[in-house]
Amino acid sequence: MVLAMVPALAGCTQTVGGSAQSAAPGGPSDERSYGYADNRCGLLEDSTVAQTLGADNVVRPYSGAVCQYVLDREKDVVDVVFAWFDSGNLDRERALAGERGAQITDTVIERHKAFLARRDGIGVACSATAAGGGGVLSWWVQYRHRNNVDPCPDAEKLLSATLKSDL
Repeated sequence: MVLAMVPALAGCTQTVGGSAQSAAPGGPSDERSYGYADNRCGLLEDSTVAQTLGADNVVRPYSGAVCQYVLDREKDVVDVVFAWFDSGNLDRERALAGERGAQITDTVIERHKAFLARRDGIGVACSATAAGGGGVLSWWVQYRHRNNVDPCPDAEKLLSATLKSDL
């Protein structure tokens, strides 16, 4: 009985040509604008930011060149900042984060080269940064008065949501 199944399984295979490719160095289209528009920052609505991080409440006290958010999540207050530098450079941002003492982790987010930059201090903070729109996109997350939480997964989730919305 097993021998009869083997030929059937072999008939279901398919060969796909080409070769695997690593992350695209340029990221999303250079034509894309990630700036503040239509009451959204980084293509995300405030409700999407809150939902992505599981927040009960979100306030955006500033929108412009950067967008600042304050989120309430259970017992935590979380500060979040989105920035898009339309003429930025991923290597330059990575070098600056390193010069400021951040722990750098290279990664790939939604098929785009990126890095996480974590700094411990008064409230641990992390940014997730990737190339996009001819520049760089960055989401920064900091928990107020908490040093025992890793904010990098939250920063990565927000950057992923932004890059997914560009598809």
